[in-house]
Amino acid sequence: MDLPALLHSYGYLVIFVGTLAEGETLLMLGGYFAHQGYLELGPVMITAFCGAVCGDQLFFWIGRHHAKRLLGRFPKLRDKVNQSLVRIEQHQVKIVMCMRFLWGLRIALPIALGLSNIRTRRFVWLNLISAAIWSVAFALVGFLFGELIQQLEADLKRHEKWIALVLVLAAVAALLWHSGRPRKPVPPA
Repeated sequence: MDLPALLHSYGYLVIFVGTLAEGETLLMLGGYFAHQGYLELGPVMITAFCGAVCGDQLFFWIGRHHAKRLLGRFPKLRDKVNQSLVRIEQHQVKIVMCMRFLWGLRIALPIALGLSNIRTRRFVWLNLISAAIWSVAFALVGFLFGELIQQLEADLKRHEKWIALVLVLAAVAALLWHSGRPRKPVPPA
């Protein structure tokens, strides 16, 4: 199978699964592939939105109902959650709105929010807003990166003769410089 066929068959599924936990890289790649015409930008954003919301809701639910047992089994996660709880109680709205932009805390923060006193309905609404902003922003970054690559490629093609000349001159200069340098004598063994 070639890349377009793979992306057509599995692209959106991979984006959904990848955005359940972290997924910025996959989402940006989805935006890039949308620019290249392999995927559609709107469905990439919607898929990432759904994956992010489902993942965060799952981790919030785990925090609400199973956190004590889970944190006992994973001490590193427990430490991250405990650090987060202090700030969460003071800044619930800010935390929910920013949590998916804080790399490395995308699982710990929803679990910690599940342990906090935030109302479930409030978390759901804030999570929906945050996921919408995140999915659009990162998909557009990938899409715009595709545009930048296309422009650079066009510029390279337009100037390729000059670029080749500069590279050849640099290689000749490096050879002349190395050939004109005195060599260190090798000490006898």
